[in-house]
Amino acid sequence: MTSKMRVMTERPRNAETPVERLRSWITANDVFFDRNQGQIPETLVSLEEYRLNVEGEVKKTLGLSFDQILQMPKEIVSNTLECSGNGRSLLETKAPGNPWTIGGVGNAVYGGIWLRDLLDLAGLTEKSRHVAFEGMDKGLGRSGITFIRSIPIEKAMSSTLLAYEMNGEPLPIKHGFPLRCLALGWTGANCVKWLHRINVLEKPYEGFFMDKVYRVFQKGQDPKEGEVVTGLSLKSMITQPLSEEELTPGKITILGAAYAGEERIERVEVSTDGGGSWNTADFLGPDESYSWRQWQYIWEVSEPGEYRIMARATDREGRQQPMNASWNVQGYGNNGVHEHAIRIRVNPMGG
Repeated sequence: MTSKMRVMTERPRNAETPVERLRSWITANDVFFDRNQGQIPETLVSLEEYRLNVEGEVKKTLGLSFDQILQMPKEIVSNTLECSGNGRSLLETKAPGNPWTIGGVGNAVYGGIWLRDLLDLAGLTEKSRHVAFEGMDKGLGRSGITFIRSIPIEKAMSSTLLAYEMNGEPLPIKHGFPLRCLALGWTGANCVKWLHRINVLEKPYEGFFMDKVYRVFQKGQDPKEGEVVTGLSLKSMITQPLSEEELTPGKITILGAAYAGEERIERVEVSTDGGGSWNTADFLGPDESYSWRQWQYIWEVSEPGEYRIMARATDREGRQQPMNASWNVQGYGNNGVHEHAIRIRVNPMGG
């Protein structure tokens, strides 16, 4: 496939994966979506000079070389990563920010070390409640605000990976070389790239990227009062056919992906009559924690006409994807069935 990424901004680089490249369980590194707040480093950091510093509410500060990190027990996990604003442009009531369609998501296999192993080396204190991550990228504009995010200690100790490999290759520079924090099953905003400092805190980190954005809030509400964006929303999306595609009668293969962050997908259903009836889709490929399920539904069409196709997912806790998204000022977490529906046209044979 030669489909190019859809670039929304160059500085910072923000670009989404072509829909056609979302039809595989693994999303290739070269088309994996780009989401940045600052400037991507122009050159690779020297691995001989690299140091990862661990400080704050720990019994012993650490300054680990890359070789020391490689000597620690390795873990390989798959993880679906999504931009918090993915699907923002599909909302009926628009929200500011990059106009993502459905390409701000991807699934990759990562190699790295568990953050908990590193924190065990440093030793936690009685005040260790949150863990903040700082990358080596530089903020753009006059403010030059550093991108720093923190997560609760429970997430840090249970399911957070420090990744140095992506799909069997060294972590690409645009995806955080040499080291990236991955809070598995959480949005990309919680997964700091180019990681070089870990700060263990008593309270959540206070700063622009924690208090002003990546929170779900309504008009007139102080962003800091809103809920912090963490886990991925339960969602199913259609990757084939494409919206507005013209097809002919016969068997039509509908493909898609469904994910639920820290939960697992139990079922995907497809409607080809705008929600009047639903049919169960078949799963394709692996079923791994923190990763999407690829699915397909074979639809037999005899009548030409215009059709609206929808898909909805149910997780293993019995929660079902909502028919409509819940709007918020930043347009985060759009997982509405209606918003992700596609329209196609079936033309008469030979028409």
